[in-house]
Amino acid sequence: MAPHKAPDSSRRSDRSRRAIYDAALALVGESGYRRTTIEGIAARAGVGKQTIYRWWPSKAAVLMEAFLDLAARAAEEAIPEGGAVSQDGAEYGIPDTGDLAADLKLVLRATVDELNDPLMEAPTRALTAEGIVDAKLGAEFVEKLLDPQLALYVTRLEAAKEAGQLRPDADPRIALELLIAPLTHRWLLRTLPLTHAYADTIVDYALGGLTPRP
Repeated sequence: MAPHKAPDSSRRSDRSRRAIYDAALALVGESGYRRTTIEGIAARAGVGKQTIYRWWPSKAAVLMEAFLDLAARAAEEAIPEGGAVSQDGAEYGIPDTGDLAADLKLVLRATVDELNDPLMEAPTRALTAEGIVDAKLGAEFVEKLLDPQLALYVTRLEAAKEAGQLRPDADPRIALELLIAPLTHRWLLRTLPLTHAYADTIVDYALGGLTPRP
């Protein structure tokens, strides 16, 4: 007889954790943040609620970790050629080909695809909306998700400024807001379709006001 192998607890934990992530994101997308509960997540994931409380202190912690994991996986899949990604998904880099406009268009197009992805859209909207009324959750959302992503734009824009591709007095933080804010506005309010052509136009308009003047 073949020797009996003990169950791999780490694999079982990974499967359970992934099931909890998926359940949390599905429920917050279907029912909203406030109606999503630990009990509901546990039932959808097929685990006991004690399992969830053993790993996370609150519903907010579960959802935030699930969303960060989803965002990391989406970014890793969509990372443009020439970009850098760490093994643990904690750090991504915007490509630097020397053509700032092309690099930014590549990244903004990937952002458009991400925001239009049904898997990402529902939980992103739910957490964004809740973060507006829940200052603590909103601050955590900014600290753990937005700020690391925005820092990548700052790095790329600083490099462009050093290369003489932007005005010497251009503020990278304001510059990145010229790129990100229009996408967010159109997506959040659903004013018009979010497309690659729109992303390209944003870059053209933003850089047209930032490039060095004779």
